[in-house]
Amino acid sequence: MSIKDRCDLCGSDAGLTEYKVEPRDETVTLCETCLTSCESPSDNESHWYCLNEAMWSEVPAVQVMAYRIYSRLGNQDQLDMMYMDDDTKAWAEAGLEDENAEPVRDANGNILKEGDSVTIIKDLVVKGAGFTAKQGTTVKNIRMVPGDPTHIQGKVNGTTIFIISAFLKKL
Repeated sequence: MSIKDRCDLCGSDAGLTEYKVEPRDETVTLCETCLTSCESPSDNESHWYCLNEAMWSEVPAVQVMAYRIYSRLGNQDQLDMMYMDDDTKAWAEAGLEDENAEPVRDANGNILKEGDSVTIIKDLVVKGAGFTAKQGTTVKNIRMVPGDPTHIQGKVNGTTIFIISAFLKKL
């Protein structure tokens, strides 16, 4: 898809760029103002009056963006007025799930993210694998366990294991 001559949300023609609407591979064209404030729309709340028109777009990706921005603003009245088919609404909500999830924290309270490297701070007996993960072992490229903010997934001694995040320190 190519960049259009106007922002899909506000209609501006200044500083246009293509924006991928996760988790699908569809894009919308956004101006610089919409792009910089779509993740935290409360920073520029008055700008989003433009969504009164955009929310009625026939383009699903534009509907998804409007839904997510209204959700982040807590504008339930506008959300109630929006009409989207079930598939589009599921897509819109999928982009909001991660925001509401509790972050995974290490023993020091640091937030852990996918791909981080951590160190084990206590010897841990790995059930079912027949070894002990030793204190000081580095676990690289960790993965989050969906829906569980107390565990991460990583490789120790070539085996993928689940580790309680309270026994880890972010590097």
